[in-house]
Amino acid sequence: MLDVLGLEPDDECVYRALLGLPNSTALPLSDLLGLPHAHVDKALSRLLGWGLVTRSADDQFTAAPPAMALGALISQRRDGLRMAEQALVTFAEEHRAATAASSISDLIEVVTGVDAIRHRFLQVQQAARTQVRSFITAPFVALPPEENTAEPVAIGRGVQFRAVLDRDVLAEPGIIDDAIRSLRNGVELRVADPLPMKLVLADADLGLVPLAVTPSGEPGAVLLHRSGLLSALDALFETVWHSAHPLELSGAGEESEAAVELGADGPTALDRKILALLLAGLTDSTAAAQLGLSPRTLHRRLRHLMDLAGVRTRMQLGGHAVRHGWAQPH
Repeated sequence: MLDVLGLEPDDECVYRALLGLPNSTALPLSDLLGLPHAHVDKALSRLLGWGLVTRSADDQFTAAPPAMALGALISQRRDGLRMAEQALVTFAEEHRAATAASSISDLIEVVTGVDAIRHRFLQVQQAARTQVRSFITAPFVALPPEENTAEPVAIGRGVQFRAVLDRDVLAEPGIIDDAIRSLRNGVELRVADPLPMKLVLADADLGLVPLAVTPSGEPGAVLLHRSGLLSALDALFETVWHSAHPLELSGAGEESEAAVELGADGPTALDRKILALLLAGLTDSTAAAQLGLSPRTLHRRLRHLMDLAGVRTRMQLGGHAVRHGWAQPH
């Protein structure tokens, strides 16, 4: 409890014992606390230095009154913290000035090759303290989403993940199952068309942006540190995020076509997935392929949903689904 004042656990034990046993020597304190005699001697020496105990000529120790002795220590700590706050302001200003004077090479690192980009991509996520934001586009050059081992680890330590998917990504094999897993883990997903680039941001400190393929045929990327350019990418992400369509998928995609049933009173979990994909802009054939359905079955389910909604067109069905939350997990 007194470690915040700089005391060791043995110091606190000995001091508390002396509060009830004034004028004690080291030996009875050692027997009472079950501590080695040498530990008690060291604790008493430290307590004397703190002014928390006094020693008589015959080596008897008495605890100083807590209100006086501990109060003085607390005041010293408070004064020290105020000085530390003043130092923090000074150091922050020095750091700002040093960063402003940094050369371009200190703020931008060019990364070349698939392995190096993969390594930096994982490192950026590992460095995040509060949030990771990304634009996801196809093709996946360095690391497919299902192999991103840094994401679940970062989520486990409380990092928030937000990602915008290019609409074409939703046609990639297995991407829907991966999206469902991410959503279940707390990742927020939205869909936009088209995205301007691939991008990953860690807090407001790091950003990884791809470059064109080098003349040798290797992919390249730029790792950006805190700078005006990184701030611009931060603003770009937020602008795209706010205009993108939320992607909400329910279920795990294990419904087989043979087991498909129509809900009498409302959309089933599979219906909600169909609506979510179509609202995100997928074509009928792509949505059906992602869900393991034939186009005929998908059309049959859409006709059933139109009957439930009492509408005649796909556009009317989309509006009804948004208003009544049909495209959200149930």
